[in-house]
Amino acid sequence: MAGPRVVIIGAGVVGAALADEISARGWTEVTVVDQGPLPATGGSSSHAPGLVFQANSSKTMTELARYTVEKFCSLDVDGQPCFLQVGGLEVATTPERVTELHRRQGWLTSWGVESRIVTADECVDMHPLVDRDRILAGLHIPTDGLAKAVLAVEAQIRRATERGVTFLARHEVLDVLQADGEVTGVRTDHGDLRADIVVCCAGIWGPRIARMVGMNLPLTPLGHQLAWTGPVPALAGQTEEAVRPILRHQDADLYYRDRHDTLGIGYYGHRPMPITADEILSVDEADGMPSVLKFTEDDFADAWTETQSLLPATREAKIEEAINGLFSFTTDGLPLLGESPDVKGFWVAEAVWVTHSAGVGRAVAEWLVDGHCSSFDLHECDVNRFEPHQLAPEYVLARDCQNFVEVYDILHPLQPSGDPRPLRTSPFYARQQELGAFFLEANGWERPHWYEANAHLVEGRSIVTPDDWAARYWSPIVGAEAQATRETVAMYDMTALKRLEVSGRGAADFLERLCTGKVAKSVGSVTYTLLLDHDGGIRSDITVARLAPDLFQVGANGNLDLDWFTRHLPADGTVQVRDITPGTCCIGLWGPLARDVLQPLTDEDFSAAGLKYFRAKRAYIGSVPVTAMRLSYVGELGWELYTTADQGLKLWDTLWRAARPLGGIAAGRGAFNSLRLEKGYRSFGTDMTYEHDPYEAGVGFAVKADKEDFVGKAALERRKADVRRKLTCLTIEDPRAVVMGKEPVYDGQRAVGYVTSAAFGHTIGKGIAYAWLPAELAVAGRALHIGYFDRRVEAMVAEEPLFDPAMSRLRG
Repeated sequence: MAGPRVVIIGAGVVGAALADEISARGWTEVTVVDQGPLPATGGSSSHAPGLVFQANSSKTMTELARYTVEKFCSLDVDGQPCFLQVGGLEVATTPERVTELHRRQGWLTSWGVESRIVTADECVDMHPLVDRDRILAGLHIPTDGLAKAVLAVEAQIRRATERGVTFLARHEVLDVLQADGEVTGVRTDHGDLRADIVVCCAGIWGPRIARMVGMNLPLTPLGHQLAWTGPVPALAGQTEEAVRPILRHQDADLYYRDRHDTLGIGYYGHRPMPITADEILSVDEADGMPSVLKFTEDDFADAWTETQSLLPATREAKIEEAINGLFSFTTDGLPLLGESPDVKGFWVAEAVWVTHSAGVGRAVAEWLVDGHCSSFDLHECDVNRFEPHQLAPEYVLARDCQNFVEVYDILHPLQPSGDPRPLRTSPFYARQQELGAFFLEANGWERPHWYEANAHLVEGRSIVTPDDWAARYWSPIVGAEAQATRETVAMYDMTALKRLEVSGRGAADFLERLCTGKVAKSVGSVTYTLLLDHDGGIRSDITVARLAPDLFQVGANGNLDLDWFTRHLPADGTVQVRDITPGTCCIGLWGPLARDVLQPLTDEDFSAAGLKYFRAKRAYIGSVPVTAMRLSYVGELGWELYTTADQGLKLWDTLWRAARPLGGIAAGRGAFNSLRLEKGYRSFGTDMTYEHDPYEAGVGFAVKADKEDFVGKAALERRKADVRRKLTCLTIEDPRAVVMGKEPVYDGQRAVGYVTSAAFGHTIGKGIAYAWLPAELAVAGRALHIGYFDRRVEAMVAEEPLFDPAMSRLRG
């Protein structure tokens, strides 16, 4: 036996996959417990319909699904295959859905999965039950198919058992044992199991298990309707389980699969049916599977009517079996993976459907054994990504139910979140409402994207209007605000960006250890730097301002940065880290007239010499104490001005009164994004993630190789010599072709990369798209194309930055 003692709670499709993957990596002192029988344990895996569609807007989710397909195709149980690769077919019955299928085909191409748009006739050739008159087009993914979940569980149990893993059926977990903030074992109704690591793969029961260690898991089990017809005469004589592709009719929230001469029908169009983990019966209490609830026939009426319309052959059949099966939903539709922030050794792999199960098993196994995941970028899935308000029961229930309702909806990248809103408002909120702000949500904050008060600025300007899709949640005011920022001065609400305070006598050494740049510089210094994982991948890009010998302010990207810092704190108490975001606020005052606004309001010297670029100082702006940092994400002269929340409104009003006579405006996030792309500034989570290193991402300047050491340095030095891809700036001449991100990039007919961020550059007069490309194609002047829905848009590799390469605006 090798490795630490591991107990996996849950032997469904996730727990079995993890046991298989972790034992394949040499950890064999592993025990898997489940309250139910094996291999059909009674959880969601046991009743899952098994449809695996790989198309997803998330690159990570598609890659998790692709690995699941590849692995399941290689598994069998005594000759019975664990995957029936019949392909997937998504059909469109409306013009809007046809357009959406082209977008989805773009995602698949971007993420390297074969697919194509097919005609209505081709749809009928593939699935003859479909009514030709109802169909406009389809999306075919030949590698999709049907996962035989219970068989896959059994196959992976057998493999893990051969390596020494122990599986214990009919063992109910009563408690997770812990001491001094670490797990020590699991208590079951058959006794205690010692453990160094406990991984919760309990699915719909996950919140109940997590609560045993005080962990709040934002997961809701919801009932989902699945019905089976009796024999369909048109399918008479079908001896193979499945011969037609799995079918999605997303316009009506429906999907279909073969089962010999019958059809399975899944439906998401009914009302949400949430239940708490505590309300789910145990295996012994349930009449059948505890994850299967009584079918509510009335909720299925519209689904059956629509099915008979789309698949006329079903009119000769009846519904003979039906359930409301429980599945896990989360607030953002993504899994919950990672270690508890409070109890060392307690991990979760939750809210994972069969589609992504083997991929998650591999990802978590790598994370546990190697200390990081090398196969997948997991920043979207990390359980510690949530802000405190996102764990509130009311919030979790509302958003989980919303995600159920929207599971097949056509969702725009900027589509506003539903209730509860507003949740977090900056001190400037009332003034922004007076100016007619159009708000979108960012980390729970209401953040203006433009202001109707600036509508008059559009007159006399050449503002390009994008096509209908890109023009949603957009206004020509965005372009006017961007241009006005470069002409005069603008105030931007930057409160939504996370701010951390790092203090204590060990703070400087602590940050030096984690950061790629030198941050232990003179008081007043501000450093743009990176946080790397142990494999050299980028965990975040941050700014670190030294405000006192033992006090630093960090401009972070989210809660994962706080979690990373907290996990690396020294045990001796010499460093403290706290989130100061809720009690503070920030205004970005930027533009060529920014100094004309600020200097008359203070006795401090804000000249170019008095506060140099990337320096900070404390000052009074009028009567408001601020921390001023000479930074600018829009590429203009100016400052980030921080103060406490109670003084925020006073700061806004003070600056506003001084800016208005000079033509100053308030500007929103739409203008900000356009300006930052003109300047070539990266956005973590969009342009670069855990899978990328600094030299690929174009931020190698933030790495000080002469530093003695920092987390990830050794791995980064190995990666530096082999840069095969680059984050590359592309420009688009067609003014209406404003791509929005995740579109494929082509060199001729060959897909070679994908777009990350994109916007129209309103002060350079061109569309801008940043994209990951092979290094040999990232050469200025190279002509490429971007796949935008059903057309190809001409693009050109450009030198960056596109605006003010001499940095004269910023340093003036």
